[in-house]
Amino acid sequence: MDQIAINLGIIIVLGILCTKILSKYEIPGFIGLMGIGVLLGPFGFNILHGSFLDLSQELSTIAIVIILIRAGLGISQDSIRKVGRPAIAMGFLPSIFEGMSIAIISPFILGISFIEGGMLGFVLGAVAPAILVPSMLSLMKQGLGTKKSIPTILLAGASADDVVAITIFSSFLGVYFGTNANIAWTIIGIPISLILGILVGFISGIILLNIFKKWNFSLTEKLLIILAVGLLLNGVGQGLEGIIPISGLLGVMVVGFMIYNRTPKTATKLSNKFKNIWFLAEIVVFVMLGAQLNISLALSLIIPGLIVISFGLLFRSFGVYISLLGTDLNLKEKIFSMVAYFPKATVQATIGAIPLAMGVASGEIIVAIAAIGIIFSAPIGAIGIRILGPKLLTKDI
Repeated sequence: MDQIAINLGIIIVLGILCTKILSKYEIPGFIGLMGIGVLLGPFGFNILHGSFLDLSQELSTIAIVIILIRAGLGISQDSIRKVGRPAIAMGFLPSIFEGMSIAIISPFILGISFIEGGMLGFVLGAVAPAILVPSMLSLMKQGLGTKKSIPTILLAGASADDVVAITIFSSFLGVYFGTNANIAWTIIGIPISLILGILVGFISGIILLNIFKKWNFSLTEKLLIILAVGLLLNGVGQGLEGIIPISGLLGVMVVGFMIYNRTPKTATKLSNKFKNIWFLAEIVVFVMLGAQLNISLALSLIIPGLIVISFGLLFRSFGVYISLLGTDLNLKEKIFSMVAYFPKATVQATIGAIPLAMGVASGEIIVAIAAIGIIFSAPIGAIGIRILGPKLLTKDI
């Protein structure tokens, strides 16, 4: 326990200093955090204790729950109703196109199985809310694309995009370990899982709202209760794997959604508190990803990794284009939307190391390509949004 506490202290201090220094030069902090992990991990100076690294799966689970609660606390019913079908399509088509294309090509390029390729595909198949959310809010402040609700479509779609990617990733992981032996049944079960996840989240949200109404809890107490419920929902989803397909993770996001739409002021305050918790979680998950990154393997995988990642992004862009068919967006605006959906970071760092931690044969390969995907796509997406936004989107006065 002392070793875990010492390692956590080292990571927090170095992580805060690193992100502070890099922010002055407008360099994404997560790149530095991954670098710290590499230096401290077993492939660097081997400072991090094995007992700390063994906690990667548990810490990743907590981080996933925090991400999804934050996502739910930022989605209004009105915004979903306003953007309608395109946002719903953007929530699952790009992710599925990218994830399945990588699952199909990976056995040929990387020499791994289709199931392992599916894990990799849906590790990579989620957009980074840490990059997309602030970028879209900035565009909204500038009045760029707001008339056609382009930032809103991307924000609403991205929230579901992450859930879909994490849910299908979990399904492939279950297939690998035999909890769901039939991949066809797993794929068929995904929509059932999502529907039941929404239902469970809705019921949990109603119960929480009534509890908060009946008893006077402080904001911190509400935060802890919501976090606990999120962890329990995720646990229920995992516990019923192979019996009843329930996306507990989608339920987690729905709980946040319910709280936001019934008590928006409280939800905003809670979102700010979860943002503070995420600051710590972000440091830990990115350092942990770096710590488990075999640099020599990653270097040997750069070319095949970039081929796989680029192939996935091509199909992801195709999914974005199909999602936006029938809207009033012109070709320039659709191209912008494709680029805005490029960046990988948060989800990849959060779930990228889970296969390795659980003993998947290609776990090191998945970690390495997740890291390559972050370093490759995050700057392209962030810079692309900043440059292309003013050029391709109409400024609404």
